[in-house]
Parts: sequence; C-alpha cells; structure tokens
Amino acid sequence: MIVTALVLIAIGGIDLIRQFVGPGAALAPAGSGVTGALPADAAAGIASGVRAARGRRARWIALAAAGAFVLLLSIAAGAWPAGILAVACAGAWLWCFPTRGAARAGIWPVVGLAVLCAAFVALLGPRTDVGLLGVLWSLPSPWGPLSLDAALLVIGVILFLFESSNLVVRAALAQAKTVDASAAPSITPGAAASVPGPTVRPTSSAEPPAIAPLKGGRLIGPLERVVMFGLVLSASYTLLAAVLAAKGIVRFPEISRDRDTGNRAEYFLVGSLVSWVIALAAAFLVWWAFAATGV
Repeated sequence: MIVTALVLIAIGGIDLIRQFVGPGAALAPAGSGVTGALPADAAAGIASGVRAARGRRARWIALAAAGAFVLLLSIAAGAWPAGILAVACAGAWLWCFPTRGAARAGIWPVVGLAVLCAAFVALLGPRTDVGLLGVLWSLPSPWGPLSLDAALLVIGVILFLFESSNLVVRAALAQAKTVDASAAPSITPGAAASVPGPTVRPTSSAEPPAIAPLKGGRLIGPLERVVMFGLVLSASYTLLAAVLAAKGIVRFPEISRDRDTGNRAEYFLVGSLVSWVIALAAAFLVWWAFAATGV
C-alpha cells in the first residue's frame, strides 16, 4: 500500500505544482515578438519573456522540492525504495504528459499506472516496519485507527483526482478527436458535385454567433471526482446517482443546442465517462487496499 500511496502522491503533487507554479499566464501572446513591433511592444515582449523564464525556474525548483519531500517522507515511513520508485514514476509521468502539447503516449501511461498500483496493493501486504513516522502516527477515524499507509493512500488518491485526472481526461478527448478526424471522409474539390446529398443553400454573410464552449471543467471535474470517490467509499449509491443525474440535467441545455454536429454531446460523454471511471477506479483501489490490510 505504501508504494502505491507514494507514487500517487508524487504524481498528483507534481501536477498541482505545474498547474499553480510556472509561466502560465506570464507567457507572451502569439505574435508579440520584437520583430516589426513598436518599442513599447518590444519592451512588453521582453518583460513577458523574463517573467516566463522566472516562472519556469520557479516551477523546476518546486518540482525538485516536491521530489525531495517524497524521498524524505519515504525515509521517515521506512520505505525509501518506494520513495525512489515514486520519484522515478513521477519523472516518467512528466515526460508522458508534458506541460505544453499533447500527451506523448495517449492514455496508455494511465493504464500502466493503474496496473502498477493494483499490483502493489495485491502483492504487498501490511508492513511490520513502518518507520519512525509510523510509530509516532495516530489518527482515529469512524472505522477505527487509520494507519499511516492508509492515510497516505487516501491523500495520494485525492491528489491524483485533481489535476492529474484532468490531464488524463484531456488526453482521452484529444485521442477521440484524432480518431474522429482520421475517420472523416475526404472529398476532393472536383468530386464535390458528384456526391449525393441535399442541396446546400448559400448562407448569408452574417454568421451566427459562436456558442461558447463548456466552461468550468477544470474545477468541476476534480470536485465531481472527489465527491464520487467519497460517496462510493461510504456506499451512498443513491446520492451518487443523484449527483450524476444533476450533472446531466445542468449540461442538457448546452448540449441540446448542438444537434447538427453532435460534437458537444460527444465531448461531454467522453469526458464524463473517463472522469467517472477514474473516480470509481480510485475508490475501488482504496477499498481493496483497506480490505487487504483489515482497515
């Protein structure tokens, strides 16, 4: 259990650092370089570049500090090999899900992480040597005393359900979009007239206003997953069904306006299903670990 806990803490921690520490909003907008720009624009671009460089340096310092914290935590918990493995997994996760750009391996790293976590929970039983931190640890709960390993596992799972799961959902949406684009038939300009179908009437020059995309997913998704995680562990399945139904009701007006292409409905379904699977898998992992150790 301690190996899975440290791995999830390391991955979830670095993703939160990447979200809140770094260049982010300090990046200069596209096209605001110094070439052909006015002196004021050039100065603004240089200042923005300096802020971005400082943000990147702050991010790497924070990531290094997070790695050191995980190693120190593993030493205090008497599981330093698990700490080294956790830092290595976090580094691999950084490579698979870069801060900028698409995921390098799609959602397959998530599958590998799930298999790895499940294997460690299934193969490694309760520890006898819990380290200095485990000896000093004492945390009562409604289900009795909660061990150090169990508490760290819950913390790691909750950290992963925040920004790390957002990265997984975005990778799944990007992969689904790529598959849809490759499956779409390509029609050459010369053959367009021979394709049967309804006559397309010319549209007016005034295009209808674009519908704003669904907003709030970066915040709603993590909160939804944490709520689902807690409801599943507490066996509150009626409340869980009510939460899922409420989400569909709230999103229905926006989705119903997208009847022609169906892209928004597909976006909602793919994102929601991936998010729910992550939350349910996290709850099952914690339940399995608690049952195996008698918590």
